[in-house]
Amino acid sequence: MLRTTLAATAVVAALLAPTAARADTGAATGPTGGAIPALTDARGRTLQLRGWNVADKSHRGEQALSGITEKHFRDMRAKGFNLARVLVFWDDLEPRPGQYSKDYLRRIERVLDWAEKYDMKVVLDAHQDVFGPAFGSRGVPAWATRTDGLPFTPHPDDWFSEYFEPAVQRAFTHLYEDPDLRLAQARMWRVLADRFRDHPAVLGYDPINEPMGEMREGEDLPTAARRIEREQLTPMYNRIADAIRSADREGWIFVEPTPIVGEGVPTGLGRIDDPKIVYAPHFYNSTMEAGGDYDPSARWVESYEAAVTQYPKQYQVPVVVGEWGPLNNALPNMNRFYREAMASLGRYSSGWAGWEWCYGGGYCAVDGAGAFRTNKELTAEPYAEAVAGTVRAAAYDSGAGVYRLDYDSARRGPRATELSLPPGAWQVAARGRAVVLRPRPGRVVLLAAPGARVTVTVTRG
Repeated sequence: MLRTTLAATAVVAALLAPTAARADTGAATGPTGGAIPALTDARGRTLQLRGWNVADKSHRGEQALSGITEKHFRDMRAKGFNLARVLVFWDDLEPRPGQYSKDYLRRIERVLDWAEKYDMKVVLDAHQDVFGPAFGSRGVPAWATRTDGLPFTPHPDDWFSEYFEPAVQRAFTHLYEDPDLRLAQARMWRVLADRFRDHPAVLGYDPINEPMGEMREGEDLPTAARRIEREQLTPMYNRIADAIRSADREGWIFVEPTPIVGEGVPTGLGRIDDPKIVYAPHFYNSTMEAGGDYDPSARWVESYEAAVTQYPKQYQVPVVVGEWGPLNNALPNMNRFYREAMASLGRYSSGWAGWEWCYGGGYCAVDGAGAFRTNKELTAEPYAEAVAGTVRAAAYDSGAGVYRLDYDSARRGPRATELSLPPGAWQVAARGRAVVLRPRPGRVVLLAAPGARVTVTVTRG
């Protein structure tokens, strides 16, 4: 036993022996060796992010974010997830022009501290639904909402249709085009980035959730969306990127197209002039959003994947899907949907955040007791959180319960590749010059020799 322990120690020591300070991971080859680059961490390792949105839209002011607790992060990590897209609201941060709430910033920091405690990464999302409180929602402050007196009629049974009310559409135009509102939005992001740039949990920033805009006479929706993305969202993201970079040089910036991309229409976004951009579309289908079942014959997943991969291939940026998940998970075809969606996301993205981690019905990932709701358990798969090397292939066969990772370990820099396992019994085997360590339940660390070809197989049961 002692000889075995000493031998293992010697192998680990040899594998960890320094060769150079600079990482050489080849991460630009993409999440699974394809044409889309992979997201990387500060050490140059290829990342996979799996997680959920964490939201509290109900509380504000002194009660803001009180609906988010430590339990959210403890439970997510216990089920194998490592990402939280945390919703923050401009109207809470800056209730009056130029006056930023120190209490709200402390509340955000408390949430980030919980994420750090459970080794989770956070994307801070400046969320808006139907622009903001001027229209009975959350997001852009009322003082920054300009409608030119155009009408607004609420649609309580179809909230998304409120985006097409004249007052809401005009408010977006003013946000994108008025110099003082442009400056206010950029300044708000500079405040956030300056406060949280050094927090270990912060991976990056999502400047605006599901941006929309004003349609012109004679335009159909896809045409309007492409114009808004090209002429208004692209310069907005460049402005905000500059503002963030004045405070934080390292955080990733997650840019979203309009939600119309969910209909399988490629985005009109242009280049964002920043070296750490992530394309962050949402993955929703209008039929399933209305509570309907998945229709495999419509080939929506395939058409979405074909459309959504065009931008990251053209501009060579990683993809992280910021929201996804149907309203009614128990319909007959939903098991197939989750399996096909997870396979699709694994082909092109560096990760995703489902909507949402809450305890109840509807979109919630888990019920009141913390158990996965029907078919949501299919989102919990083995995956490689961080790969110290070039990923050749990575995929999970949900039917067989087998995850396989092929990679070439880095010749220089970090050696530790980290895997996450969902609850249950999993067998882990590695071929190549690598040692498998299991430091705690649900986590696996592989230490590979420099330049080794490594194959890892994780088998259920």
